Amino acid sequence: MRYKILTYGCQMNVHESEKIAGLLDGMGGVPAEEGESADVIVFNTCCIRDNAERRALGNIGVVKGEKKKHPDLIIAVCGCMTQQEGAAAVIRERYPYVDIVLGTRNIFLLPQEIDKVKAARAAIKKRSDKRYRAFETAYPEEYLSLDERTPVTRTSFPNAWVNIIYGCNNFCTYCIVPYVRGRELSRPMSSVLDEVKKAVDEGYGEVTLLGQNVNSYGHDLTGGESFEKLLRAIDGIEGKFRVRFMTSHPKDLTDGVIDAMASSDKICSNIHLPVQSGSDKVLKDMNRRYTRERYLSLIEKLRAAMPDIGITTDVMVGFPTETEEDFLATTELVKTVRFSNAFTFVYSPRKGTPAAEMPQIPYAVKRRRIGELIKLQNSVTKELSEDYVGNVYEVLAEDVSPKHEGMLCGRTESGRLATFPASAERIGEFLKVRVTEARSASLFGRLED
Repeated sequence: MRYKILTYGCQMNVHESEKIAGLLDGMGGVPAEEGESADVIVFNTCCIRDNAERRALGNIGVVKGEKKKHPDLIIAVCGCMTQQEGAAAVIRERYPYVDIVLGTRNIFLLPQEIDKVKAARAAIKKRSDKRYRAFETAYPEEYLSLDERTPVTRTSFPNAWVNIIYGCNNFCTYCIVPYVRGRELSRPMSSVLDEVKKAVDEGYGEVTLLGQNVNSYGHDLTGGESFEKLLRAIDGIEGKFRVRFMTSHPKDLTDGVIDAMASSDKICSNIHLPVQSGSDKVLKDMNRRYTRERYLSLIEKLRAAMPDIGITTDVMVGFPTETEEDFLATTELVKTVRFSNAFTFVYSPRKGTPAAEMPQIPYAVKRRRIGELIKLQNSVTKELSEDYVGNVYEVLAEDVSPKHEGMLCGRTESGRLATFPASAERIGEFLKVRVTEARSASLFGRLED
C-alpha cells in the first residue's frame, strides 16, 4: 500500500502527519516515491488562516482526476478544517470522491476506516453492498491515550516533535483553534518524559515540545504538574540534546518558567512569544488578557535572565477594530522589543468567531499596513544579524541547504539559521560554526572543528 500525506498548517499538524505515517506503516504501507501513484492519499488540513484552507480545498479538488484514473484510490481528509461546523457535510457534497473524513482527535481510527472502505468496495464488486464513506469528527475518549497508542514515523530528524498538551481554552476573538481542537488536555508527565527519553536514545539532538499553549500544561492534571516542573524534569534527562517549545501565551508565562530556562543546560535560550498587537485596546478586543506593559515586562525579565535570548513573535494587522493609531502602537512595540524575527500576517475572518461578525477593515488598508510592518521587521532582523558576524556558535546540523550546494544548515541555540560548508553525513551533529557573513535573516559561516 503506497501512501501520500499532504500537510498544511502548523508544527502540530506536521507531527500529526508523522503519526498518520506511523499508522499507515503499521498497515504495511510505504511512502509513494516522487511521481508514483498512491493507493491512499491523506490531506491533513488547517483552517486557522483562510489561505491554508483554500490551498487544501484546491488540492483536494485536483485529486478528482487522480481518482478517475485510479478508482481504487482511497482519499482521506483530516485535521482542523474538518472540525468546523458543517465541514463534513460540505466535503460530502462538494467532493463526493472523498472516502474518509476524520477530525483532529480521532486520526487513530484511520486504519480501521481504510479497512472498511476496502471491504465495502469488495462487497460492491459482488453486488452485495453500497459504498462505505466515513465521516467521523467526534472526540472519542480513546483520544486521551492517542500518543501511547499511535506509532510515529518521524520525518524531522534531528528534531523530534513531542506533544505535551492539546486544545486551547483561551478563545481569542479572532481564533478558531478552540472550536476545532477542543478544550485543553495535558498528557501525563511520565508519558512525555518517556517519549523524550526514547527520542534522545534514538539519536535525536533536539526535542520540540508542542501545544497550542504550552504554558498551560498541567492545569488539568491532578498531581501538581506544571510547565515549569516538566521543563526541569526534562533538563534532568541524560544525554546531549536541546529543548525548544512552542507556542507560549504571554498571559501564562511565569517567572518559574523563565528561571527554568535560564538555569538549564538543555533548554534553549529561545522563545516564541506571540504579541499580536501593540495596542491595549486591540489586545482587549482580541481577548488576549494581557496588556502592552505586561508584555514588555516579560521581555525585560527574559533578557535579564538570558541576555542572548532569541525572541520571535506573531503580529497581526487588520484586526477589525485596529485604527491607524493602534497600528502605530504595534510598530513602536516592534521597534522597542527588536524581535529576532516576526511572523506577520493579515487578519482573515474565521466563520464562527466573534471577530468575524465585526465590521471589517478594507483590504487595501491591511495590505499597506502589512507591507510597512514587514519592511520594519526586516530592517531590525538585518541589524541584529550583524551582531553575529565574527562569533562562534554551537549549531545543530539539521539538513542540506536547499539553495547552496555542498552546504548544511542548522540553528544556533538562540534560533538563528546558519549555513556552512559540510557533508550530509554530519547532519545530526553539534558543530562549532564561526559566522563570517550576514545576509538579512540568514547567517553564513565556516566550521571551527
